[in-house]
Amino acid sequence: MERTTELDSLIFAAMLRQGAVALGREKNLINDLNVFPIPDGDTGDNMLMTLKAGVSSLQAALTPSVIAREARPKQPEGSSTGRRKSTPDASLDCFATLAMTAETASSGMLLGARGNSGVILSRIFAGLAKGLQGVVTADTKAFADAMSAAVAEAYKAIPVPVEGTIITVLREGVEAADATQDLNRYFETLLQAMQVSLDHTPELLQVLKDAGVVDSGGAGLLCIFRGMNEALCGQTSEEELMPTSAPAAPAVDLDKFNEDSKLEFGYCTEFLLRLMRSKVDLETFNEQVIIDYLNRVGESVVAFREGTIVKVHVHTFTPGVILNEMQQYGEFLTIKIENMSLQHNQNLSPLTSNLSPLTSHLSPQKYGIVTVASGEGLIKAFHEIGADEVIAGGQTMNPSTQDFLDAFARINAKHILVFPNNKNIKMAAEQAAELYKKADIHVMPSNTIGEGYYGIGFIDRDNPNVEENIASVTEMMESVTTGLVSTAIRDAEGEVEVHKGDYVGYSGKQMLSDSPVRTEAAMDLCRKLDAGSRDVMLVFYGKDVPEEEAEHLVADLQKEYKNLEIILNCGLQPVYDYIFVLC
Repeated sequence: MERTTELDSLIFAAMLRQGAVALGREKNLINDLNVFPIPDGDTGDNMLMTLKAGVSSLQAALTPSVIAREARPKQPEGSSTGRRKSTPDASLDCFATLAMTAETASSGMLLGARGNSGVILSRIFAGLAKGLQGVVTADTKAFADAMSAAVAEAYKAIPVPVEGTIITVLREGVEAADATQDLNRYFETLLQAMQVSLDHTPELLQVLKDAGVVDSGGAGLLCIFRGMNEALCGQTSEEELMPTSAPAAPAVDLDKFNEDSKLEFGYCTEFLLRLMRSKVDLETFNEQVIIDYLNRVGESVVAFREGTIVKVHVHTFTPGVILNEMQQYGEFLTIKIENMSLQHNQNLSPLTSNLSPLTSHLSPQKYGIVTVASGEGLIKAFHEIGADEVIAGGQTMNPSTQDFLDAFARINAKHILVFPNNKNIKMAAEQAAELYKKADIHVMPSNTIGEGYYGIGFIDRDNPNVEENIASVTEMMESVTTGLVSTAIRDAEGEVEVHKGDYVGYSGKQMLSDSPVRTEAAMDLCRKLDAGSRDVMLVFYGKDVPEEEAEHLVADLQKEYKNLEIILNCGLQPVYDYIFVLC
């Protein structure tokens, strides 16, 4: 194999795709690198969905089979080896230079980022894209410099960087990689150093050492770069990207909008518009002209520019008019138009957020509320307590940055309060908050379902002082305790000895009970949480728990805690058999 000294756009696109293929093969193993012995690991899924979002943004311009074919080394006449010399089609703007390809992929990852690991991954490739700005093709030094920029961006994205995680594996790998020779040698030394760093993560984080695992984010990143190296060496694959565990979109019943129906809710219209040099001056064009037009003719507008691509979300009765108007600036890469009246009439699923008719004549309300929950009963409960939008998701199903942006766009409010209800969802919510410009977004410190539920119920929608309102809600959430019961997927030692297959009760990072009998684990958990000292306890039982069992459990709890008000709810949530919320 001839050594590679220059990296161009098509090779880099193939490297990203092969990185996703490699991660898809190993994602379940990465999910299982979980410090807690319960089935809630989702790092592999989150990183894969994030990377696939970047690959998909490139597929809009070039199909995967073409990328794979173009990246393979071609055999020159009279020679058994040789490296491909690529000449990207100039009409494929995002492939015209390495910089454009990196920027396009980065933008896709930004919107598709899920979970903390996915958000960090998106920032790594954002830093790489920044480091490659203006670069047509990169030699080893240029690529190494861009990787250093990726390290800096990753550390900047985390308020309090913790060593022994994905950022350590990246940094130590980049610091040790050999940038003095060709790109093949660079990747060889990069991967070797990343493996050493990953193996060392348990020595930096006691929680990893106690669990007997390495950092899952670092393992995922190493897997991606191994796949990228495969493509660099010409070992690309035509196989489909492995599916993830993201919830499938429900089927649409077209009969719910018939010849006698009224188009009351308009169309949800989304598109990617590539600005064209033949139509606008790319150096001086201000996308605000597009945003101003959309705000005049539509609602729930989210629009922003990344390089030469303008991403648009708008609700309108006349999508065709908008599309025709947009073509004076560029051409479409993707278009999606959905009949919101059909969605509303069908009530696609209890997971579907509420829709309201287009009401541009109405003034925005003071507060809007977005939260995240999984399980039909839980979602219904959050709507009843006051949430305007409930994004379907949670542990093992983290929503993306785009999911939050879409939810924000459906709310007509000056201030939107976001309750993530999970530490692994907070970074995607914060990333969306930075992108959204039509309202002030406040990401609340709700780390559990219980904190989010009581926090939303405590909001005073009539309070004109937003900061005071947020402070009161935050203080209230600090008094809430959430306990969870799930199944142990492996043995573990700690304050409580956990056995694989048993039911384990825990709160925060503390394992508090273990029993082969689910109700016994639940009862013991409530004792450890000192339930008798609280006034109210909500009990949400999961999708695998019989109603009769839950009722018997509550009856036993009521006998033990006679002064405690206990409210039973059918949550139907996955992963957690019981969620106890104490206040």
